[in-house]
Amino acid sequence: METNWRDYIVSTPDVLRGKPRIKGTRIPVSLMLGYLVADQTAAQIITEFPDLQKAQIPACLNYARELAEVEVAA
Repeated sequence: METNWRDYIVSTPDVLRGKPRIKGTRIPVSLMLGYLVADQTAAQIITEFPDLQKAQIPACLNYARELAEVEVAA
C-alpha cells in the first residue's frame, strides 16, 4: 500500500518559512530527500532522528514524486 504523503507532510507559513516538513517536526522534506539520495536506509535515518516514524520517510518520496508529475502550463 502506498503511503499518502498528505498524512505526513505539511507546510505552514509560521514554521520553516512554509517549506514542506514532516508533520509534528521541524524536519524539512528536502533534508530527508538528501539522506535518501546519500543512500541512507530508513533505519539509519531513524537512528539520526529517533522521533520519526518509518512511514514518514516514504511519504517524503511520494511528495517529491507528485511534485515531479505536475505539468506546467506554457
